[in-house]
Amino acid sequence: MTIESIVSAQRNYFHSDITKDIAFRHDALNNLLSAVKENEAAIYDALKKDLGKSEPEAYMTEVGLVIHALHNALSNLSKWAKPVRKRTPITLFPAKSYVCKEPYGVVLILSPWNYPFFLSMSPLIGAIAAGNCVVLKTSRNCPHTSAVIAKIIHSTFSSNYICALDTGSDYDEILSCSYDYIFFTGSERVGRIVMRHAGESLTPVTLELGGKSPCIIDRSANLKLAAKRIAWGKTLNAGQTCVAPDYVVIPREQKEEFISLLQKYFSQMLANPLNNPDYPKIVNLHHFIRLKNLIHNSSSVIGGSVDEKALKIEPAVFTEATFEDDIMKDEIFGPILPIIAYDDLDEVLTIIKQKPKPLACYIFGRSRSFQRKVSATLSFGGGCINDTVMHVASEQLPFGGIGSSGMGNYHGKYSFDTFSHEKALLIKGSIDIPLRYPPYSQKKLKKMKHFLK
Repeated sequence: MTIESIVSAQRNYFHSDITKDIAFRHDALNNLLSAVKENEAAIYDALKKDLGKSEPEAYMTEVGLVIHALHNALSNLSKWAKPVRKRTPITLFPAKSYVCKEPYGVVLILSPWNYPFFLSMSPLIGAIAAGNCVVLKTSRNCPHTSAVIAKIIHSTFSSNYICALDTGSDYDEILSCSYDYIFFTGSERVGRIVMRHAGESLTPVTLELGGKSPCIIDRSANLKLAAKRIAWGKTLNAGQTCVAPDYVVIPREQKEEFISLLQKYFSQMLANPLNNPDYPKIVNLHHFIRLKNLIHNSSSVIGGSVDEKALKIEPAVFTEATFEDDIMKDEIFGPILPIIAYDDLDEVLTIIKQKPKPLACYIFGRSRSFQRKVSATLSFGGGCINDTVMHVASEQLPFGGIGSSGMGNYHGKYSFDTFSHEKALLIKGSIDIPLRYPPYSQKKLKKMKHFLK
């Protein structure tokens, strides 16, 4: 089948209205949950082959999050889909006002390679819960995981409802079809291409991109805690995380102590990283060489040993980085962490504000005034105070970027809302209202006159 014929069949299926039925959506989510659990061992094996992820990391960052998201959607779907009653202005009485959630129709989901299972399934769950049909395109850079996802989808759903495309499918052919919504996770470069295609047909989009997510450390910070949590966030998936700490800014007098602590925690977490079977690899040779060149071009680096055959890179710390360095131009997306010393916090915040808005920001400090100042001054997609990455794991928080780091958000109810159109509905009463003499009490008339002033 061609992609165009798949989209056409899904549109006909959607127009049958079966996907709008709440019981149908519940069954679809339950079936997906069962399929994920049945294929759990295969998912772990695929993630190990594609990215070198250990089973504990794969569960924590991918499979466990998907299972939790499915349970959350199943528990709350009826509540999410229920029309929401709104207050009606007195000028419209008698009437009732509602906001009704309806699915868009046929949705295209384009997922990336760095968290291939979670970033495919998470938006898929929201699209199913909202009542849409879905065309899913996974990454060719993770062929084993993409194959397992395709197996799960094809064994669970009809292609008229949910279809996982072949990883070799041409992007131009995919984007040339007409969709009702497009959800893309990936690079800013490809995001621009997706948005350009969507703009031609006025198709709404969500773009989950990336950016240079800073860690900002205050003099009041617990340096041991900051170093430990930044080291963990940076080594997760070998730094191939869109919300990974991209660089650290720290008071000049604390820099040396922080670097020493960082080395300590890197060593504790990753004993002999190049030969550690639990430490993920770089996804392919192209990205490996890009990261290796960044390390070799730096004159002040600690760590950074490489194994090209295994595609592994030891965590590297750039100890004398500045905002003008080459490594500060683009998102690193690997186990390299530049450290920038500062004397004046306001000066640093001014520099960061002038740069593209990051997907995440991590603030370390015990001072409440410092926490409030940084979080209020900087614009970013989301983040943590005294931690890294963990805000992504909450189904109660929206996840998404701003500016060049993306648009729109999802997770939990926010996923349902993203894939739903909010339809306003005013229901008038059966009593006809005279235009000049409304049948209201004097008290209501007085309120109405005040409202109309």
